[in-house]
Amino acid sequence: MPLGAVPGRCRALSVTVPGCFDVWIHVLSRYVRLAAQGVALTGIVAGSVAFASFDKSLDLTVDGRTRAVHSFGSTVGDVLASSGISVGPHDIVSPSASAAVQDGSRIVVRYGRKLTVTLDGRTHDYWTTALTVDEALTQLGLRADTARLSVSRSMPLGRTGLRLSAATRKSVQLTVAGKTSTRTTYAMTVGDLLAQSRVSVGPLDRLSLAASTPLSNGARVVLTRVQRNVNTAKAAVPFPVTTVRSAALAKGTTQVQRSGRPGLAVVSYVDTLVDGRRTARAVMSSTVLADPVAQIVLVGTKPASFSAAGAIPSGGGLNWAALAQCESGGNPQAVNPNGHYGLYQFSLQTWAAVGGSGNPIDASVAEQTRRAQILYARAGAGQWSCGAHLFD
Repeated sequence: MPLGAVPGRCRALSVTVPGCFDVWIHVLSRYVRLAAQGVALTGIVAGSVAFASFDKSLDLTVDGRTRAVHSFGSTVGDVLASSGISVGPHDIVSPSASAAVQDGSRIVVRYGRKLTVTLDGRTHDYWTTALTVDEALTQLGLRADTARLSVSRSMPLGRTGLRLSAATRKSVQLTVAGKTSTRTTYAMTVGDLLAQSRVSVGPLDRLSLAASTPLSNGARVVLTRVQRNVNTAKAAVPFPVTTVRSAALAKGTTQVQRSGRPGLAVVSYVDTLVDGRRTARAVMSSTVLADPVAQIVLVGTKPASFSAAGAIPSGGGLNWAALAQCESGGNPQAVNPNGHYGLYQFSLQTWAAVGGSGNPIDASVAEQTRRAQILYARAGAGQWSCGAHLFD
């Protein structure tokens, strides 16, 4: 510094003193320079500290594979976004996307996979984060330890998911045409069981369960065999009966003028068989080979007249003549086609029961009346439809 140029003194002067001004400026500029360098150095250090505090080193595990990542993000979601990872509703992120991260944090991501499982014929969709089939079945609680799978248990599950079928072991009863057997099978449906058992189902057969029904342990499947067969046989054609009124015969009597003769036909039948037994027969067609011949029966219309010797005796205060008139028209030889004979229209069985022999029409009027009285004594007037006339 020049003689007489004192900085403190120069600041006190209000006038310019040669030499004093230059020296002061030199000193001031040196101070400014040192201060500026200090400020710059401080900025560099502060920037380095700030960079170090925002940049984090983390471990990111995605589906079991771990890699180190760096991120300036403050949350798990920020880290995933900066790493190009998007997650959906079926994916698992730990910690949650909103959780804060620090240097050294660990983030785990497991992607969800859609697993479609058809178990014993019933199909369900599941979402799982498992990486293999076996792990997925365990994770979903599907008990298939003894089941047969359509894929390997160790097969990996990709992001696109997987469809698989599983069949459990079952004990079932199978009845075919009445014969029952117990079978152990992995079949999923009734149709699968029949195929495995080499049992075919005919167009008319009946199944107790539809072929598409899922098969369960303890199930009972019944297959009823139904057949329809066409059979042809010869059959008799019944003859008709024609009645002709005849005045030559006494009223209440009949006579066969011409005997009937059955015809002959070829008949086609449809027989329905259930488990080998015929349950129905229907006529499909019939061809007559010989026509039947009608039987002609003459029916008497001539009023009966009897001599005094053939008069109906009375007895016990009952009107036997009125009963005979109602039952047979008073004709002791009256024959009814339904199997009743004589004055009182005895059946041959009843006639024999009251001691008569042969046919009542061959007995006298007195004999027929005596047998009628025996029948009345045993069973009353109710034995005849005209029994009330006994009391006329």
